[in-house]
Amino acid sequence: MKAIWNDQIIAESDATIVVENNHYFPADSVNRDLISKSETHSTCPWKGVASYYDLQVGGQTLSGAAWYYPKPKPAAENIANYVAFWKGVKVVN
Repeated sequence: MKAIWNDQIIAESDATIVVENNHYFPADSVNRDLISKSETHSTCPWKGVASYYDLQVGGQTLSGAAWYYPKPKPAAENIANYVAFWKGVKVVN
């Protein structure tokens, strides 16, 4: 699977985990040069508190386009250290 935005591959892995129709990519498959931590957080009742990343590609920024659970609840432990994408990031096979 590949996560692509602005014609740039942000993450690529054949070991994603699908949860609620979202592909979660292993953290080490994400291009760290293209992301930066966001101050945004949200809460999922069964996964816990999500943190977000902003993407920077080609001089453009897409705020809060990736999320992850640094300390997921027990029901979501399998996605600890995984990153998912939205807001126009295409996830393709």
